[in-house]
Amino acid sequence: MSTDKPALRVGMVGYAFMGAMHSHAWRTAPRFFDLPLHPELAVLAGRDGRAVKAAAGKMGWADTEMDWRALVDRDDVDLIDICTPGDTHAEIAIAALEAGKHVLCEKPLANSVEEAERMAAAAQAAAAKGVFAMCGFSYRRTPALALARRLVGQGRIGTIRHIRAQYLQDWLSDETAPMTWRLDRSRSGSGALGDIGAHSIDAAQYVSGLRVTGVSGLLNTFVNERPLGGTLVGLGGQGASDGDTGTVTVDDAAVFSARFDSGAIGVFEATRFALGRKNSMRLEVNGSLGSLAFDFENMNSLEFYDGTQPAETSGFSTINVTEPVHPYTGNWWPAGHGLGYEHGFTHQVVDLVQAIADGVAPSPSFDEALGVQKVLHAIERSAANDSGWQHV
Repeated sequence: MSTDKPALRVGMVGYAFMGAMHSHAWRTAPRFFDLPLHPELAVLAGRDGRAVKAAAGKMGWADTEMDWRALVDRDDVDLIDICTPGDTHAEIAIAALEAGKHVLCEKPLANSVEEAERMAAAAQAAAAKGVFAMCGFSYRRTPALALARRLVGQGRIGTIRHIRAQYLQDWLSDETAPMTWRLDRSRSGSGALGDIGAHSIDAAQYVSGLRVTGVSGLLNTFVNERPLGGTLVGLGGQGASDGDTGTVTVDDAAVFSARFDSGAIGVFEATRFALGRKNSMRLEVNGSLGSLAFDFENMNSLEFYDGTQPAETSGFSTINVTEPVHPYTGNWWPAGHGLGYEHGFTHQVVDLVQAIADGVAPSPSFDEALGVQKVLHAIERSAANDSGWQHV
């Protein structure tokens, strides 16, 4: 793709599920959006030389490295995209920022508040030099959720009283599904809580404009041992029927109640054991004038209840969020031709590239992601203390 726009040369660490999705986003964004900088898929890094070369060829990366440190040291890379397990985020991100590279880091930001604080401090120091960092809470860029935020900002639902959020998946429902890094606390930090619950926390705060100030939580692990061998299919798969097993050291499900800084209250649930629910990321916000409801399994729709209308004809209406006036959608297909999971990551790239070109901090910043990390930590503290109330 030829262009006369300045290049933004991207180096990415990791090439599995999130790596493939981010690669697609970097390739696609400049083809549908008029960006001020042109992203180039410069270098892909991974530990397995043969595998990383194969991934680079498949996903369109020009060069490869087997050590992320070598990637950070390269003069022909402007931005580091981190798509690795959480235990590596802090070291890579801080090194990249100190080397003058912009950073996009997958969520949750880190495996601990202490790591997240160090990352946020590094991002603040880098921003003073015009180097920016963003955390990848991609659901923010779903057009329906972006529209929900707009409607809240316009006062269409009035004063917010209730927020309820669920993130329901089922890929661990099979007790024989194999052990993966997502089930190892030393690598992932937590289970359903950090993996998918973090998305719900960020989405609730993003749409409402409110912040969680206190929580009471409960965590549970249903299956404590899983096969070390087997066949991975998607995130789960089929474990070996004989052989060694590994100990699951994270939560399988999390529930918590919350209070927001405005006085609104919230109820949250995250599980990877909700059989039949594939990726049901739900959010409902109830206010004094109306309500909004969203489910990612029907991602192109937003439910809106306008409480100012006469009771005789009132009810939830379904907004098909595919019109050119809706967030992001005018750059895609004609109205009614819906978007998919991958588009949120493309929108993430669009917003990040625009922010870098404008010289402004992108959102969600590392500071915002640190806020989510503090909520996760408070939930874990509460669960470890008989669900006692914890301030964030």
